[in-house]
Amino acid sequence: MNDTNVTFTDKDIGKNLYRKKTYYTLVVEQEVLANNKDEADQMFIDNGGIDHSEINYKITEAKNGVETFYVDASYSDSAETEYVGKVAYEDDEYAKEDGMVEINTYADEVEIPGDVDTTLDMEIETERGR
Repeated sequence: MNDTNVTFTDKDIGKNLYRKKTYYTLVVEQEVLANNKDEADQMFIDNGGIDHSEINYKITEAKNGVETFYVDASYSDSAETEYVGKVAYEDDEYAKEDGMVEINTYADEVEIPGDVDTTLDMEIETERGR
């Protein structure tokens, strides 16, 4: 049986091969701008998470005879998507004309239906002088 990454020779006769599986908790916290919670959730599903191709032996510590045999990452749970704030103009008299925006964590969450083109709506409101 040679089902190991540990290098051994006849000088190692009598030594025991040990294997230990260690479980780690990895936390990934991501953010996205979206019109509403449903759209944000879908964007996280489609475009977020872990690049599983990067979960490999390179993330492990292996030295002084310790070798990595197996690496994997499994999904276990996630928290609810939470509202953080709204993109708004800064509190400055020239913010709108200078395009100075910030995330206002005190602004109320107002969900925009996912099928609404907010860019077009904003342009229309701007033309109307709003």
